Amino acid sequence: MAYPEPLEALVAAFERFPGIGRRSAERLAFHVLRDPEARLLAAAIARALDETRRCSVCANISATDPCPICADPARDAGLVCVVEEPRHVEAFERSGAFRGRYHVLFGALNPADGTEERHLTTARLVARVAAGGIREVVLATDPDAEGEATALLVLEALDKLAEPRPIVSRIARGAPAGAALEYLHRGVLEDALTLRRPVRRRPG
Repeated sequence: MAYPEPLEALVAAFERFPGIGRRSAERLAFHVLRDPEARLLAAAIARALDETRRCSVCANISATDPCPICADPARDAGLVCVVEEPRHVEAFERSGAFRGRYHVLFGALNPADGTEERHLTTARLVARVAAGGIREVVLATDPDAEGEATALLVLEALDKLAEPRPIVSRIARGAPAGAALEYLHRGVLEDALTLRRPVRRRPG
């Protein structure tokens, strides 16, 4: 027996989310029906859709335009970190290690998954750099096949700009502090060896 149409519509809605198959969508739908506070989820979704927007400068999700980071005069406007998703901005901000500004691509190049160059905000980044005032672009896409392809895409797009072009750098990769070597991915170990640095001896 088929589910009632409203329930089937809810299952189909959950199936649209990344990584959610039919069985997971059914579990989520039944959880919503059992949860007496499920309407709070619906209200939160509606509010997020109504009250957030893309920053016209960096394309990040924000409640204001420009976003607080782009509007902050204390941030270094000449240093732009290019990331794949808004959650990567949050990761950098939690670290407190970066005081420049950002550009969010909203995805990584992955034609097999349906994500092509036209889906990314690369053109907006190129226009932003072409307007001047940016001395360095830091490519901080993920260190996987899709992230590397995306970084190359951005680099080639920026290389087409007229001189003077900004410096384009890539975030360093290697063994993270506190990690056990036996648990590290092969690519991480390769990067750690390739990017190794001389060790200074202590005097005496």
